[in-house]
Amino acid sequence: MTMVSSRKEGKAPSNTAQSMIKVWDPVVRLFHWTVVVACTLNLFVLEEGKYWHRVTGYVVATAILVRIIWGFIGTQHSRFVDFLPTPSKVMGHILDILDRNEKRYVGHNPLASVMMLCLMALLAATTLTGWMTTLDAFWGEKWLEELHGAIANSIMVLAFVHAGAAVIESWRHRENLVWSMVTGRKKA
Repeated sequence: MTMVSSRKEGKAPSNTAQSMIKVWDPVVRLFHWTVVVACTLNLFVLEEGKYWHRVTGYVVATAILVRIIWGFIGTQHSRFVDFLPTPSKVMGHILDILDRNEKRYVGHNPLASVMMLCLMALLAATTLTGWMTTLDAFWGEKWLEELHGAIANSIMVLAFVHAGAAVIESWRHRENLVWSMVTGRKKA
């Protein structure tokens, strides 16, 4: 994880093109927005269990597979090794936040890393349980449908927490993190 001091002595942050660096590559951004659109469609628009709901689930499963592969072979900030959240990193980050001495990370901070990995695991579990409901062995099993729905609802809750944290972090570090996931660029 690359850290940058959040306090520039005596200088206001600049958003010129020269002060911006490329952080999120197209694969990471495509994964992120594919999941955002797919979850929105499957949670709020498409009818559960119907054709387009299933197709959207398969798109997410494919996106997860690509993202996992990219997590080993991709660009610096897309690699899992760049943001693996160890317990000491997570505790240090939490203590830094509580002490109001939070460091700014160019890539994922330790808490964002935990969130991202949890969301990916839940997305994988949702696609797996959704696929299982189509198998003859599990056809009509209420427990599996309930598990699939509970995992999907957990994704929705964590996605709202994630979005809220991105807004708060954007405010705290005076940097639009949502826009950086569109452009791929962040302040140096």
